[in-house]
Amino acid sequence: MFEIGSLLIYDTTGVCKVEDIGVPSGFPVSDKNKKYYKLAPVFGSGTIYIPVETKVFMRPVISRDEAEALIRKIPEIREDICESHNQKVLEDHYKASLMTHDCEDLVQLIKTVYAKKKNLERNGKKTGKTDQTYMKRAKQLLHEELSIALDIPVAEVEDYITRAVEG
Repeated sequence: MFEIGSLLIYDTTGVCKVEDIGVPSGFPVSDKNKKYYKLAPVFGSGTIYIPVETKVFMRPVISRDEAEALIRKIPEIREDICESHNQKVLEDHYKASLMTHDCEDLVQLIKTVYAKKKNLERNGKKTGKTDQTYMKRAKQLLHEELSIALDIPVAEVEDYITRAVEG
């Protein structure tokens, strides 16, 4: 169970802060004894109420040490090229990477689409919408979590990674 003030990864929303735990007042719940997390997306707006006993994915944000170890490992993470030209297969492949909620898988997805993009550009072609959409989402999820873990603004994460990898 998470505590009030905890920062966590909630499903595909990304980083959220636990603002409260309890039975929401004025909330139409069938079981008045069922406790809910009140989550606030750190890099978005709105409020999410989710039962404490849920099957929806939640985990703590990685630590600074884990973030730095991940960044050091980036050069070793290999692309996972999906050779299918079927957009549904490609989308399912990328979606599976996002749904692991693992930072290393996000890096792999980003590197995969980046390599594909470079290859297409050499042949005078452009990256497809599916590739662009999933790379953007993977970067967003990764950069937001690294921003929290490293205590730096999200806009500075990409430069931080570049400096560390080229270091």
